[in-house]
Amino acid sequence: MTTAPLQVLATDSALELMDKLKAKHGPLMFHQSGGCCDGSSPMCYPLGEFLVGDNDIQLGEVGGAPFYMSRSQFEYWKHTQLTIDVVPGRGGMFSLEGPEGVRFLIRSRLFTDDEYAALQTSGRV
Repeated sequence: MTTAPLQVLATDSALELMDKLKAKHGPLMFHQSGGCCDGSSPMCYPLGEFLVGDNDIQLGEVGGAPFYMSRSQFEYWKHTQLTIDVVPGRGGMFSLEGPEGVRFLIRSRLFTDDEYAALQTSGRV
């Protein structure tokens, strides 16, 4: 049986940016935006500044920062492993990286059948 994989990861570039943001703002958290004003970008906030509710689930942690997504959006993404990366450009207007000249971006890959079965067995999907 395959060990259940992590559902969210971060690239080295994303972890470096997170360290820079932590030095300025303290502990961080992420919420995967579902659209609206900032598209569907991972939004980075000071820990506790974005209020998560009963309709949000925590997929994991990256660099010590919890990563949340709405349950309804998770239904579309549950078959994928998400990786937070950083690219040049303007970030979401509410996300902490906005003034840095870069933005967080989600890259994804589909889980293999064995990985998804392990996630099901572990109760994570």
